[in-house]
Amino acid sequence: MLYRPFGQTGKRVSVIGAGCMRFETPQNDRDIGRAAETLLHAHARGINYFDTAPYYCGDRSEDIVGAAVRQLKPGTFYLSSKCDKADGAAFRKGLERSLQRLGVDRIHFFHIWCLMNPTQWAERKDRGAVREALRAKEEGLIEHLVFSSHMDGEETAAVIAEGIFEGVTLGFNAANFRFRRSALEAAARAGLGVVTMNPLAGGLIPAHPKRFDFIREKNDPDVVTAALRFNLSHAAITCALVGFRNPADVDSALAALDEFAPRTDAEIARVERHLEEGFDGLCTGCEYCLPCPADIPIPRMMDSYNMLILEGEKKAVQERLHWQWSLDQTVAGQCTECGACEERCTQHLPIIRRLKEIRAL
Repeated sequence: MLYRPFGQTGKRVSVIGAGCMRFETPQNDRDIGRAAETLLHAHARGINYFDTAPYYCGDRSEDIVGAAVRQLKPGTFYLSSKCDKADGAAFRKGLERSLQRLGVDRIHFFHIWCLMNPTQWAERKDRGAVREALRAKEEGLIEHLVFSSHMDGEETAAVIAEGIFEGVTLGFNAANFRFRRSALEAAARAGLGVVTMNPLAGGLIPAHPKRFDFIREKNDPDVVTAALRFNLSHAAITCALVGFRNPADVDSALAALDEFAPRTDAEIARVERHLEEGFDGLCTGCEYCLPCPADIPIPRMMDSYNMLILEGEKKAVQERLHWQWSLDQTVAGQCTECGACEERCTQHLPIIRRLKEIRAL
């Protein structure tokens, strides 16, 4: 296992972290124990960063992680959890609930969770969440205060510049890295730890191995390995989160570290050129565009539109809608052009225009 310093915290974390949102939703204690075994396997393989949150896995992810870490020696792992409440009292309540479910007296990395735009960031400050988080840090309930961003690179960099946080978690992968690179650069200048989520672009990369074969170098056996290596080739990145369903997923992800050598600047530039030439604007399926006032399943529509970018054929969009999602293209015509989805889109995609294109197929 490879380890990197988490900013200036004095902690070294595994470059592959356990993303604890892919477990099957547990129905009973036996299911929780089975999922916990996956984390114990990850820990045995050297992974020491466990990222969880309320609502993951039917709101049972923190229970799963708690069941695992109760069996581990303190000091051999780091916990990351989150709270998305803007109100200070609600934030404190969320933190205390996470502590109770995880079975610990402090959380190593606690997030001001899911900042979608600068307005939300201002609200977290104005309504007391940040103030309460800093108070909890003084009390020792939070060891390091970090934040989770779905904003673009410049907006994320502006939050970093305020000097409140010791780390940031953000989406970063071979399909969207151009939009987040300025955030990495800002984090590096400020000495923050950086954890990346969605390194496989929401499954987009492994779902289209031939089309993404350009990200592979000669020593990469497949695009999944290439995507993880591409992510970890950026020196500013401390840890890449991978969602584990079972022990086999752990072993598969860690195989990317075998004979790992960081990409050169020239290799990264080659990937960027290829993206600019034919892969611009792929939807990564984060679903932050929802809810839609007209009840349009926008992520499924945008997933289908990806086929036009990837395959270059209108027929591929229609087949994806029909066979994958059981949708008719006329659903796109329900759009009222209110713009709410585009305001929330973390990639700033032209969703309204794409819906019109789908309707017109």
